[in-house]
Amino acid sequence: MLTVDDYGTIRRAFRDGMSIRAIARTFGHSRRKVRQILGEPQPKPYTRSKSPPAPMLGAFHGLIDAILKADEDAPRKQRHTAMQLFRRLRDEHGYPGGYDQVRRYIGRQRQDHRETFIPLAHDPGQRLEADFGHIHVDFPEGRRLVPVLITAWAYSNYPFAQAMPTERTEAILAGMVEGFLFFGCVPHEVWWDNPTTVVRQIFKGRERRPNERYAALASHYAFEPLFCMPAKGNEKPYAETRVRVLQRQWATPVPQAADLTALNLVLRDRCLGEASRSVDGRAESIGQRFLRDRAEALPLPAYPFDACITQAAQVDKYQTVHFDKNRYSVPRHCAYQAVTVKGYVDSVAVVAGGQVVAQHARSYGHDEQILEPLHYLAALGRRPAALDHAPVLRHWQLPESFGRLRQALEEQHGARAGARQYLRVLQLLAEHPLVRVQQAVESSLRREPLQAERIIALVQRPVASSEPIPPVTSSCHSSVTPLCQYEVPRPDLGRFDQLLSQGDSEDG
Repeated sequence: MLTVDDYGTIRRAFRDGMSIRAIARTFGHSRRKVRQILGEPQPKPYTRSKSPPAPMLGAFHGLIDAILKADEDAPRKQRHTAMQLFRRLRDEHGYPGGYDQVRRYIGRQRQDHRETFIPLAHDPGQRLEADFGHIHVDFPEGRRLVPVLITAWAYSNYPFAQAMPTERTEAILAGMVEGFLFFGCVPHEVWWDNPTTVVRQIFKGRERRPNERYAALASHYAFEPLFCMPAKGNEKPYAETRVRVLQRQWATPVPQAADLTALNLVLRDRCLGEASRSVDGRAESIGQRFLRDRAEALPLPAYPFDACITQAAQVDKYQTVHFDKNRYSVPRHCAYQAVTVKGYVDSVAVVAGGQVVAQHARSYGHDEQILEPLHYLAALGRRPAALDHAPVLRHWQLPESFGRLRQALEEQHGARAGARQYLRVLQLLAEHPLVRVQQAVESSLRREPLQAERIIALVQRPVASSEPIPPVTSSCHSSVTPLCQYEVPRPDLGRFDQLLSQGDSEDG
């Protein structure tokens, strides 16, 4: 087979004046072949005009094509592999050939059916893509897999990343709100896959029924909620690429963080650093292109969305409501009432009569009781024995002076009477700050007799007169004079006798 060097030698010989007959005789080719070489600068590649013969597999081509056609309607993970199809041909249809012939034929057939794509370009400010990525992070308590909400603009590729404790709807809502605040604007469209936390129901084509709270988020920020076709993550390539960058670059090696807050500070710096970087094929930086995104995007509303899920609940006799497999306490006046529970990504709020009556840290455990001791102070007056038997009160972490107060009250007034006086002091915490009550307790411990009424008076007096509570310990630099340094003159009873004598003379 002649090479391109052979072509060059023959063509140069003809250029230098050698005849076709002489070239054919010199190089050992026919004159017809020499004329062909002179008509084309290099040899044409060999192309097969028809399929090669397949004496063994050829009779099974139709059967293989039918199986591959049926696979198009089967679930993706339940389609024939080349080996599985080979076994069927061999065991069910008596195929006598080898596996490689089957594999090569299937490869050619599937290549003809592979999907191709059209390059797209999105307008500035139009499209934001969102997805979750997962990275391992080393926390003080150990290594943990953390979900990270990723969003990226389709025009500028500017990203936002927020680590979350969960992938639930409330986490998506909170992450999207933080993302909009980070960007300072809102896109016209937000694209997701079809997670059940965002999509309630998938209809034909691109019709979806979004989660009610996600639909409320879209209405609040006036963006259009759009979704990819099922199993078509390639329809949001910018978010998919950002997930890979998160895992391969930002989280390699495995990052270390004190908590999610610290991790999010690192992710925020990573996102800000992307503004100075340029994407391959674009002369402008990501930050320069994002300026156009922000100029064409929607403005932020006057106030952010309330990123929570809501649930109606009934308060039980234990002053608790059930939410997400746990129970949360409420004040006594809400017992047996219908309330609304608002679940945020990191907290739980209970609303009654349009007012928030209880706020708790969110727990993602199961069958836990998250109780606030202050909610049970009103009921404690009627059931003082619960002070030592109810875990919510027995394990109440109060300052050390409260324990000394109870011991002193019980020593002076007896166990039952002293406990009741101690309960009266605890009930002050329902209306006054802990620091104020603690100051009054520590101030009263230095005086005799020790009574709850004195502590109550000390706590309530500054509220009415705006006077400070006497300090717990005296100091040479203090401008407040201790009460023990005041001198009060003794009363003159003679003046009272004089007043009585005047009254007698008038009656006479």
